[in-house]
Amino acid sequence: MKAIVWTKYGPPEVLQLKEVEKPTPKDNEVLVRIYATTVTAGDCEQRSLKLPIWYALPMRAYVGLKRPKRITILGMDLAGEIESVGKDVKRFRKGDQVFASTGFIRMGTYAEYICLPEESKEGALAIKPANMTYEEAAAVPNGGLEALCFLRQGNVQSGQKVLINGAGGTIGTFAVQLAKYFGAKVTGVDSTGKLDMLRSIGADQVIDYTQEDFTKMGETYDFILDVVGKSSFSGSFRLLNQNGRYLIANPGLSQMVRGRWTSMISSKKVIFGAAHLKTEDLIFLKELIEAGRMKSVIDRIYPLEQIVEAHRYVDEGHKKGNVVITVQHNNNT
Repeated sequence: MKAIVWTKYGPPEVLQLKEVEKPTPKDNEVLVRIYATTVTAGDCEQRSLKLPIWYALPMRAYVGLKRPKRITILGMDLAGEIESVGKDVKRFRKGDQVFASTGFIRMGTYAEYICLPEESKEGALAIKPANMTYEEAAAVPNGGLEALCFLRQGNVQSGQKVLINGAGGTIGTFAVQLAKYFGAKVTGVDSTGKLDMLRSIGADQVIDYTQEDFTKMGETYDFILDVVGKSSFSGSFRLLNQNGRYLIANPGLSQMVRGRWTSMISSKKVIFGAAHLKTEDLIFLKELIEAGRMKSVIDRIYPLEQIVEAHRYVDEGHKKGNVVITVQHNNNT
């Protein structure tokens, strides 16, 4: 089968299209024929390993010190069709159209096929929404599950005021829609070119961070979600109402130290994002989508063969929502 193989840490050019052995499902696994996957900022960070040293070192220890060994195919999202099932599989059958997040531990979706366990603590697999294409469905799992987990950690309630910094990306676009579903008034912060899109998916207010600093605008919030981890810690914390929560999805070491101390001496709490991928949550997202309450935002679509170009584009940091990769199959594969 065709797959994009990750040969070493570095720029997008380290990704190479190769022929690799097609996997065979174990008794508790399904073999999925992948039709679409995504390129996220997380994939690009994994590829380059341009991460804080406290995170990069354990990643190298797990994946490979000098080059990737344990994981050689990147990609965490997929939408596709089940081609075969192991004898112990109960929930799925051949021909089911599915979507999934494999998580950081497994990855492997930049390929024509993947074997996934029916149940997993590291990932989530479910029947895809009936009203979505494979491309639209592939964009949901990772960003949607993380957004849902973060909003639940923030205990977002109806009538609350929520601000999302980095609202126009993979996680942010789903966080805006989910916060609206939970009944919150949502302010989305991102760059100029994303503001109309944020309004179109339900943001009540938008702030252009290239023109204004939301931490200096005087509004207060019950929950602030910083997806990108680049807002002023003290400025954001100051904007919280009593018992408010400030969640940093991608914290630096100093933010973690300050956050733990500040949370101990105040009614306001600082949380560090740690998403747990659950199948029941993916099913919940599927039901919202089928009810017309949520949709994918797709910026660009590339074929698998143009994965390097897709990674280059995501590296620029300007994508709106999701970048999707389509996987074409020959009739004999």
